[in-house]
Amino acid sequence: MFSNLRAKFASVMYVQIWEHRLKVTDTATRESFDDYPAIVIKTNDKGEKLISGVGKEASERLQHNEIAINPFSHPRVLFSDFYVGEKLLQHTFRHLGNSKMLRPRPKVIIHPMEKTEGGLTMIEKRAFKELAIGAGAIAVKIYIGSALSLEKINFDELEDDDKPTIQSSSPPSKLTSYGVFVFYLVMLTLAVWYLGK
Repeated sequence: MFSNLRAKFASVMYVQIWEHRLKVTDTATRESFDDYPAIVIKTNDKGEKLISGVGKEASERLQHNEIAINPFSHPRVLFSDFYVGEKLLQHTFRHLGNSKMLRPRPKVIIHPMEKTEGGLTMIEKRAFKELAIGAGAIAVKIYIGSALSLEKINFDELEDDDKPTIQSSSPPSKLTSYGVFVFYLVMLTLAVWYLGK
């Protein structure tokens, strides 16, 4: 019951993903995070890895014990590192969230802005959904198409692009089955006639 109530009043985050840009907008407040999608990871003296920065500025001023990772940079798909992508979204949700104490639980619209030719595979759709859920989303929808207008976004009415991109073939019609039967019957008759000579 509490989760249903929380979902009803959850904020909606519109997440637009490019290979070299991440834009996350809170549709209610219009606040946004718009930056290069990189997380800087620092290795301390004990060998532990800690997040030391996010975005373009942080990735340009690296220390000797830091590396910058872009989780959306890959030659074929718009996803390369699930864990880092999850941490990046968590950071942006906290940055835009109203409460700094509680973990934000928004409704999320994931909108891949490039590398969607031919549609997304079911694996890509699932990866994007699990990415948002791992980052704290209470509900997720995948959207493919032109950019959404913030004034017109209604999470509950938005159609989720979760249908398969390749449709399964329909069962053969009775006419097709009948034609195949007649073909084999004719072939069998010809074979019996030829062998009977």
